[in-house]
Amino acid sequence: MSDLPDGVIWDVTYACPLRCVHCYSESGRRPSRRLSDADMVRVADRIVAMRPQGVAIAGGEPLLIRNIVEVIGRMADAGLDVALYTSGWPMTAELASRLGEVCGRIVVSVDGATPETHDRIRARKGAFAHAMRALRLLDDVSPENGTPFGIDCVLLQSNFAEMEELCQVIAPQFPSLGFVAFGAAVPGGLANQPGFDERELLTEDQIKLLNDPAHARRLRALAPESVAVTTTDNRILQMHPQLIANGMVLNALQLEPDGEARAMPIYEGTVGNILDEPPEVLWGRARARWSDPFVVEALSPALTMRQWAEAARRIDYHFGSDAVRARIDRRNYQGTGPSSLK
Repeated sequence: MSDLPDGVIWDVTYACPLRCVHCYSESGRRPSRRLSDADMVRVADRIVAMRPQGVAIAGGEPLLIRNIVEVIGRMADAGLDVALYTSGWPMTAELASRLGEVCGRIVVSVDGATPETHDRIRARKGAFAHAMRALRLLDDVSPENGTPFGIDCVLLQSNFAEMEELCQVIAPQFPSLGFVAFGAAVPGGLANQPGFDERELLTEDQIKLLNDPAHARRLRALAPESVAVTTTDNRILQMHPQLIANGMVLNALQLEPDGEARAMPIYEGTVGNILDEPPEVLWGRARARWSDPFVVEALSPALTMRQWAEAARRIDYHFGSDAVRARIDRRNYQGTGPSSLK
């Protein structure tokens, strides 16, 4: 395994106009922790020096960062393939055009085929309309810049039945749409609150269907021929010891907005700051965490989604800082009913 990661995930801010019920980073509910413009450039340069195969820019909502195009452009100019993940809420025609010039891929989150479902999960009225507008703006500029764009759908129990409609009804509305990606929600952040695993994380029957090749073929058949459709249970994010032994591991370093590096992408617990220490040092510490006796003991028996959620809660509380543990203690299940809309 390389002394440096294959990929980098950088959550550039925890600021967000939405309040998604499953939010892995609890964005919009905590300080944004974003860096100054100058320090964002420094982090970008550190990422460039790592020469990863790909970089994912996420959040929070990365389009709230005023210099995000410049930061992405700095990495793109150095030859890195940068993907941007957005809710689409702040998207404008100008932003769509500028992003198309620097991004290798633009991904818009759509967590339902109807405004009712999407807005309920995203916990803000109008979220679906903003996502559709962002897709239209990207569709308008795509023939000019050729940047692939598509939809990412986080699957919960409450939107699982809308996969077919997303492929058959939503995808055809955007002629240049390149992909629709369905991925099971994983027990991180708010999706790891007690009770959420029973209410919203996929059941074992739903995961079995999600992994059924026949189901994947049906979804592909419903979407336009030009649209790639993918499905995943996201178990690669679990970091289960057996999966790691079999080579099923996400070799990616996740950075928090202020440059703190997580040991494992969906779990709390950092190993240092990329602004203070060489990335190979941080990566070495991160890899050591994967085989930490506490991690191995917690994850080894985790075969079902509920068992994974329980293991994740243990890992987060064990490796999280005092501030992280206090934040975990404040979590309460918010529900996904209409009363959660703002």
